[in-house]
Amino acid sequence: MSAEERRESVIRAAVVEFGRSGYVGTSTAAIAKRVGVSQPYLFRLFPDKRAIFLAAARRSIERMRRHLEDAAEGLGPQEAHDAMCKAYFPLISDRDDLLFQMQMFVAVSTREADGDVEFAEEIRAQWAGLLDAIRGRLGDDPVLTRDFAGIGMLINVTLTMGFPEGHRVWDELTVFDYLSGSDPQGAEEGAGTA
Repeated sequence: MSAEERRESVIRAAVVEFGRSGYVGTSTAAIAKRVGVSQPYLFRLFPDKRAIFLAAARRSIERMRRHLEDAAEGLGPQEAHDAMCKAYFPLISDRDDLLFQMQMFVAVSTREADGDVEFAEEIRAQWAGLLDAIRGRLGDDPVLTRDFAGIGMLINVTLTMGFPEGHRVWDELTVFDYLSGSDPQGAEEGAGTA
């Protein structure tokens, strides 16, 4: 296996370990063990835990950005919104990816509180770039952008907390209509009626 392939393995392992234990609770030993390499070898690939986390964050955000942009390619704002909603689910269907995404938010806050402002700024810049890309695909429409980002975050929180399909907390969302391929507009029109 090449060094680049090992780096990819480390990033994948880091997503799992950081997603489960957070930045502070994850050791490089746990990441090395998951990859099946020694810590000295791990440090030949990445200088420290910070660099591993940032590489995983860049990869995660770039993957989301590429996937959503591809889904919305050539579509008008509303169609792009609907296509990106459908495209978002595969990105969060892997619980490890979802948990890592949530841990990124916490890591920004904790690392900045510990004085690592550059860490926080890098992830915020990546996240802002993702939101800019989403906004651009939605025709710079602030309402569609707010809807996509806000409902996406609500879905993330609800899934992270483990609420099953059918629980009342999902009542205001048409998330499962997107998963099943149903018409989300029709589902929304019927929402809230007895």
